[in-house]
Amino acid sequence: MLKRLSLTAATLFAATAPAFAHINPAEHGSLLTGFVHPLMGWDHVLVMVAVGIWAAMIGGRALWAVPLAFVTVMSAGFALAVAGIALPFVEPVVLASVVALGLLIAMAVKLPVSLAATIVGAFALFHGAAHGAELGASGAAVFGLGFAMATALLHGGGLLLGNALVRTANPILLRAIGALSAGAGLYLMAG
Repeated sequence: MLKRLSLTAATLFAATAPAFAHINPAEHGSLLTGFVHPLMGWDHVLVMVAVGIWAAMIGGRALWAVPLAFVTVMSAGFALAVAGIALPFVEPVVLASVVALGLLIAMAVKLPVSLAATIVGAFALFHGAAHGAELGASGAAVFGLGFAMATALLHGGGLLLGNALVRTANPILLRAIGALSAGAGLYLMAG
């Protein structure tokens, strides 16, 4: 009986240890670590791909302006966090961005490019702040460059997918992707 209790206690204790889902901040600072960082969180991946898809749906100048706004403002949010300027509600806004961008795609919302860029830029500020808060000041420039590159590639993937679906006139699949992304955001919020 004592062995079972000890084994159960040890198992429960081990299960309560932190997961360490992100890389140790003391090890941050390389270009590769920065590049991999946004790929390690579903919230970031979903939003960055959604930005590209939504830009493809809007078309025209949005193809470059919307993703560029995200990368630029995300970098500013990162710089604020590295400088020690904390934004309130970072994680809730990051998760809300997954739902919001998914819904914008699901409802096929086409806004003027400047407004679309402003919306993604507002969310990007918080994504950048989240990245910067996890880093500290160690190797910030190369880490930031790495995650900006990964973000741009994820946007590019979203643009390719969005353009392919727009060209094949498949709005139902585009809307379904948006709805799935919004649903994933709600799931992440609940978890």
